Order: sequence, then C-alpha cells, then structure tokens
Amino acid sequence: MKLLDDTILRNIGALSRSIHSINDIYFKKYHLQRSQFIFLTRICENPGINQISLSNMLKVDKATTTKAVQKLMAEGYVTKERNAFDKREWNLYPSEKARQVYIPIIAEENRDIAICFSGFNDVERQTVCTLLERMTNNIGQEWKKYKSYKV
Repeated sequence: MKLLDDTILRNIGALSRSIHSINDIYFKKYHLQRSQFIFLTRICENPGINQISLSNMLKVDKATTTKAVQKLMAEGYVTKERNAFDKREWNLYPSEKARQVYIPIIAEENRDIAICFSGFNDVERQTVCTLLERMTNNIGQEWKKYKSYKV
C-alpha cells in the first residue's frame, strides 16, 4: 500500500473543520449554521455579487451556494435583485441586519487568526500566508477544470 506523500492537506482540512465547528457554535446565536457565515461575509464584502461568482469565490458548487443564500434570505440577512443588464441573473445584497452581524463575525475570524498564529513571528506569519495563497491559486486552476460554470 502506498503511503501519503505529505499530510499537509489533512492538516489544512483539520484546521478548517476545527475553525468551522467552533464558529458554527459561536454563530448559532445569529441563526447561522453549517458555515453560512462564509457566504454572509463575502456578500457583505462584495455587495451585488451574483451566485455564480460567489460559488467560484468560495470554491463550492452552485447547489451549496443556492441553499446557503436561501437560508440567509429566510433569516433576513440577504436580499436579491434582478440584474439590470441580464434578467436571468440575480445580485445579492447584505441587509442592515447582515451589516450589523458582520462586525462580530469578523472579530471572531480575527480571534481565530490570532490563535492560529500564536507563537509565530511576523516573518513566519507572512511566509505561511504567501505559501497558502500560492497553494490556493494552484489548486484553484485544477478546480476550474472540473466545474461546468464560469464567472
């Protein structure tokens, strides 16, 4: 049996799952579950984004995005408006409720970042960020090959 070449993806996965589990508990008071906060923050940061662009940004399938957006709309966090130039497309906007919740969500994300980088110096922190960004870009090219929709 061939052994795994490197455990980095398992470590990244464990890191991601740990953060999402903690945040799902923390954000429950806002009626956000199953990592809906990642959709909410991106809509707040990119008002008017469409669902395909949001899916591409988050590297998730359209069905996952649709479910998350529907739940965010049901909770009053997101509104959608038909695109003025392409009537088939809908643009997503954060509500005032979303803008208010965005502040504590980002504060919690910053707390998670601080915990993750505990014991790192500035050079180590920058190196990790640079290398992870490169890895994300590399796998992003591969991800696009498997998706049937484009931005």
